[in-house]
Amino acid sequence: MITISAFDDVPDFAKGLVRDLRVRWALEEVGLPYQVRLLQQGEQKKPEYCALQPFGQVPVFEQNGQVLFESGAIVLHIAEQSDVLLPKEPAARARAVQWLIAALNSVEPPIWDVFLVDFIFPNEQWAKLRRPGAVEFMNARLDALATRLGDQPYLDGERFTAGDLMMASVLSFHADARKRAPRLAAYFERCTARPAYIRALNAQLGDFRQAV
Repeated sequence: MITISAFDDVPDFAKGLVRDLRVRWALEEVGLPYQVRLLQQGEQKKPEYCALQPFGQVPVFEQNGQVLFESGAIVLHIAEQSDVLLPKEPAARARAVQWLIAALNSVEPPIWDVFLVDFIFPNEQWAKLRRPGAVEFMNARLDALATRLGDQPYLDGERFTAGDLMMASVLSFHADARKRAPRLAAYFERCTARPAYIRALNAQLGDFRQAV
């Protein structure tokens, strides 16, 4: 059985955003059952957990003695077990991996910067000074993404892949990001309307509700 780690509760603004959600989504898409190891805040910093995840973050993926950390690596590992999220055709498969990495390396960091300014440090003077430049940089990346997406339903055309899963996960961090352009808003809604995403989100939120 696959086990993933997740928090038992987080602040309201982070619910639906914690990165175990993208792993749950990938598992739901490919139809792999899993169980969740819920952590209370602070447990992720204990030595026994850091032996699995050296940075003290969630999620950790465990299956038959194999342990993986970093959500991108985990999603890619899950996708490789099926052709649901990664096409069999080599060129299409490479493009899907390309978009997964682009989501993490080129799009997530600028969105995350604005997220930090707006939700973690909103009252700090440095954050107020940083925000205009951070938003400008985020918007430049989003404009490039919207241009490349064009009128396609997904990043590589008609087929939803692991690249779309990761890109939609990244866009979820800030409403300003997913609403930057109408085609990005439509793309985000298209991806998150998938039944697998809805099941994953409900599972994560359900775990949070149990902690109340």
